[in-house]
Amino acid sequence: MSRMEFYIVDVFTIGRKYTGNQLAVYLGDPPPALMQQLAKEINFSETTFITSDVPENGGYNVRIFMPEVEVAFAGHPVLGTAYVIQRELLRRPVERLLLNLPAGQIPVTFGADGLLWMRQNAPSYGARFERSQLAPILNIAEEDIDPRFPIQEVSTGLPFVLVPLRSLAALRRAQVNLNRLRALLGAHEAIAPAIFCAETLQPENDIHVRVLDDIYGAPEDPATGSANGCIAAYLAKYRYFGGSSLRIRSEQGYQIGRPSLLHLHAEDRGGETLVRVGGQVEMVARGQLAADD
Repeated sequence: MSRMEFYIVDVFTIGRKYTGNQLAVYLGDPPPALMQQLAKEINFSETTFITSDVPENGGYNVRIFMPEVEVAFAGHPVLGTAYVIQRELLRRPVERLLLNLPAGQIPVTFGADGLLWMRQNAPSYGARFERSQLAPILNIAEEDIDPRFPIQEVSTGLPFVLVPLRSLAALRRAQVNLNRLRALLGAHEAIAPAIFCAETLQPENDIHVRVLDDIYGAPEDPATGSANGCIAAYLAKYRYFGGSSLRIRSEQGYQIGRPSLLHLHAEDRGGETLVRVGGQVEMVARGQLAADD
């Protein structure tokens, strides 16, 4: 095996390293089995591989792996990988670039304020659930779940079960019963519950989010761009803040010591919903995978 360069970046930071969500980005196209082994070795929630430094159809081919499985789309890997492409492959400022993922081509734009933005795929809305189904999975009372809005499976490329809670206190004490979660999700495509409320730790933010234990080998996620994109679309669809469009700040990761900030834009146009998720990226480390002897 030839040597491969890799980078570690933090995505959706609060303006400094060691916040947000960690991501490993490899330059190379090893066999898929080795990609999976490297993702397991790093053991971040996701690891990406830029499989060619030559664009195809105007975009860069990228594959995303969780520790146990490859996924078609994930949020923070899109922004972190685009950051590495701009900084380490192109080595010049750009306003926009495209990533070719199994879920489709995702555009990323670079703001003058240092934020990177992804345009997510149009949301799809799946099964709804009862409070009696989710409360025991989250080890909370049914009354902790906000009855004004549905518990629903939503996807912009990676599906989650969205659970609106009444308070930050309920959100912070939630703990997943993994066996019950797997039993529920076994008949559905969603990989994890994403719970949220409009009460926040930081007064300048608008919602607090947790994405809890999924079934693919990653623990609670510090910052989840895919889930927050789903939440943004859901909030606009159901007029959570009173209107069909929103520009809000989402905080995540505080429970596990990785405070994160995500910027969410969504507009529900009836038959179409536009979703954009933005955040900051910080370079943490670069290295080279040792060749086999």
